Amino acid sequence: QDCDMSTPNWEFLKMIQDFRASLECHPIMMTDPTEDHRICVCVRKRPLNKKEISKREIDVITVPNRGVLLVHEPKLKVDLTKYLENQAFRFDFAFDESATNEMVYRFTARPLVQAIFEGSKATCFAYGQTGSGKTHTMGGNFSGRSQNCSRGIYAFASQDVFFLLSQPKYKDRNIEVAASFFEIYNGKVFDLLNKKAKLRVLEDAKQQVQVVGLREKLVNSADDVIKLIDLGSSCRTSGQTFANSSSSRSHACFQIILRCHGKPFGKFTLVDLAGNERGIDTATADRETRMEGAEINKSLLALKECIRALGQNKPHTPFRESKLTQVLRDSFIGANSRTCMIAMISPGMNSCEYTLNTLRYADRVKELSIHNGGTRDSRSNAEMEEIQSFSGGMSITTDPAHERAESAHLSCLHDAVSEVVDLEEKLEEELQELKEGEQGWLELLKIMWQPTYSLEKLAQQTKNLIRDRREALSQLEETIDSLRGAMQMEEQASKRIHCKK
Repeated sequence: QDCDMSTPNWEFLKMIQDFRASLECHPIMMTDPTEDHRICVCVRKRPLNKKEISKREIDVITVPNRGVLLVHEPKLKVDLTKYLENQAFRFDFAFDESATNEMVYRFTARPLVQAIFEGSKATCFAYGQTGSGKTHTMGGNFSGRSQNCSRGIYAFASQDVFFLLSQPKYKDRNIEVAASFFEIYNGKVFDLLNKKAKLRVLEDAKQQVQVVGLREKLVNSADDVIKLIDLGSSCRTSGQTFANSSSSRSHACFQIILRCHGKPFGKFTLVDLAGNERGIDTATADRETRMEGAEINKSLLALKECIRALGQNKPHTPFRESKLTQVLRDSFIGANSRTCMIAMISPGMNSCEYTLNTLRYADRVKELSIHNGGTRDSRSNAEMEEIQSFSGGMSITTDPAHERAESAHLSCLHDAVSEVVDLEEKLEEELQELKEGEQGWLELLKIMWQPTYSLEKLAQQTKNLIRDRREALSQLEETIDSLRGAMQMEEQASKRIHCKK
């Protein structure tokens, strides 16, 4: 294949073309058999987008077969000689840029739909860098800014739910289908089907988590579900990021709940995760953007730990580490729980570092899942030989530095952000209590409006109310001072990261 020497980085492009020419590629086909995993980890490469094509970026990702993905990382030697470091990753399924949403759904989420009809709780996550195609995969194809919600995993799953309901095995079981749609933004939960009403997350004595006030809608057809998806998707919180001018900045959770005679027996949660920005990329942004990024990354780290704990059958799973994992707690526990993660990656050379971070995250999830034996060492000799053959004898690169989820500076930033979020919630609770206390003054006035009353009793009640209000205002002032101190700590932590950069 001829190489256009006017292309920036054409030497790297030529090396990649030569490498690909040596491969015997067999991409996944729609007719290939599916597999049954308790934890399924997949990767999807999107095509180069218009922006990348206009900048004449080169494609550094190759998917030679249904389970392997290669990253051709451009490198420079000390003498400035250019070379490629070809890194191979193996997952349950790997999809190249020609794969449709329908194909991805067939191998990832579709087996989970059948599982919820057998009493399971299933979760499907789309994970990856901002702009890598998560919302496209989960919600449907885009045409400009408008989205076709009938062509995403949300819609395909709902279509199969109602198809199964029409089958003789389930037709006469009086199964009802309900749906809910909410987002988690900055550690807060909002109902996307109820004008973004803020919701409270409570845990009872039996450690059952309830999202108080979450609206569930009964649905009778896939079209009903698609309308809800369209409504909820239009309400999601978005913002500008390093990689995308209009990026989803919240985790969106769409749930399909099956009930038989009023009792829930199956639930499918489909999650479009917010983009995994590096802390160092948001360190110089305004406080709101820094808080967004830190909260997103903290929840993604907690999610990885929960999935890993599930894969290892650990007795303790760190659900409380983030609002995301707390809300999804019941989707992880129990022998019948099923999980699928779709790692989304961008193919451009300028996204190479982000792509490797996404793949390492997904690889850490996969290596400890049940079906591959619990450790990386348990990968079969055939698998390891296949990986090494694709990467020129090099195994998967996992830098020990990447095993530590964040540097000490980023860890400090996450702690500072968590403190700000906690104090913000405390401030809201105290303001709510003050508002509720206003009723006390009205009660005193009602007493005075009566023809007769005890003046001594009124004076004592007034004094008690003033004392309580003084204590509440003093506590409120302490909270405000603590919040301002935490905000200063957050700003200092972000400046240290910027200096490190």
